[in-house]
Amino acid sequence: MSRSTVGSWRRNPSRHQRFRVGDPSWRPPHAGAYCYVLGLYLGDGHIVRRGGSAWLRITLDGAQPEVAREGHDSLSELFPDSRVAYHRNPARGKIDLQLSNVSLPYAFPQCGPGHKHDRPIALADWQLELSHAHPERLIRGLLHSDGCRTLNRFSTKLPSGRVATYEYPRYFFSNLSADIRGIFCDHCDLLGIHWTMSNPRNVSISRRDSVAHLDTFVGPKL
Repeated sequence: MSRSTVGSWRRNPSRHQRFRVGDPSWRPPHAGAYCYVLGLYLGDGHIVRRGGSAWLRITLDGAQPEVAREGHDSLSELFPDSRVAYHRNPARGKIDLQLSNVSLPYAFPQCGPGHKHDRPIALADWQLELSHAHPERLIRGLLHSDGCRTLNRFSTKLPSGRVATYEYPRYFFSNLSADIRGIFCDHCDLLGIHWTMSNPRNVSISRRDSVAHLDTFVGPKL
C-alpha cells in the first residue's frame, strides 16, 4: 500500500470510511427510476463484491440501444455520485451497463452468490412499497430485460374453403426463476393485466385489453 494512500486515510478517515462501507438505510432518490432499474436487474443484472466496493453489471441486447440508454439514464439518477459506464460489445451483440458503489448490496438486496434461479428471490418491504406505487415502471424494466412483444400469426380454413390468415400482438416474459416470474405476475395483477403460463418458464399476455394496457407504458423495444 502506498504511503500517499495511508497518509490520505490518516488525514481524512471519515471520508474513506464513507466510501468503504455502504449505507444500510439507502433508499432511491427517484422511485420510478428505481423500479425500472430493479426490473432490469432482476432480469439481466448481477452484483459482485470486490474488496471494499461492489459492482453492478446489466447486460442488454445490443439491438435495442434505446433500452440501454434508458437504463443508463435511470442508473445515473439513482447514483448521481457514481459514473455509469456504457460498453458496446458488437462481437456478442450486447451492451453492458456498469456501476461501482458500495451501497449496491443495500439498494438491491436480492444480490447473492450464484444464479438467481438457484436461490430464493423476494422483494423487501420497502421495495414492495415502491413497486406497488409504480408497477408500470417495474413491469417495463422486466419486459425490457427478459420480455418481448411479438405478432402471433395463424391460418384457418373458412367454410367457404378460403384460407384466412390472422395476426394479433402478444407479450412474453421469460425467466428461469419462479420467484421472478411471480413478481412479474403479481404486479400485472395489480394493474388488471391478464396473463397465462404458455410453458413452465414463459408468461404470455395475449388478451386484447391487456396488450393494449401494456402498450401504453411498454410497447415494442427500440
